[in-house]
Amino acid sequence: MSETNLHPSIQAFKQFVEQHPKLIEEARQKQTGWQPYYEKWVLLGEEDPSWQAYKAEAQTEQAETDEESAEKGNEMVSKMMGMASQFDLQKLSGHIHQLNGALDNVKHLIGQYQGVKQQLPAKKKGPTLFHKD
Repeated sequence: MSETNLHPSIQAFKQFVEQHPKLIEEARQKQTGWQPYYEKWVLLGEEDPSWQAYKAEAQTEQAETDEESAEKGNEMVSKMMGMASQFDLQKLSGHIHQLNGALDNVKHLIGQYQGVKQQLPAKKKGPTLFHKD
């Protein structure tokens, strides 16, 4: 059954549940199904203080998660700054110069190989042993 075929009150309850993730966890732990929660929601409404426990805990956990993410981000930035301060441009320049020299040597060897290859006499193809009838 698709979302559009559901009764409007059930669609509204689904939206309510999505905003209260602790309610989902409790329903799964108790394994009672959604019927008791739906009936309570219909009787008491969304604004009943009993729902705040589910919402408040979710918001608190989200704030804690955001705070932990910010701390990890700050830690990552400080590590990157530490690595950047240890970065030596003189050494990097020296390594690039060495790599450039190695590449020049490889190019020179390839050029020599191609020159030797061109100096070798080309193999002539002789008559084949098999002839078409």
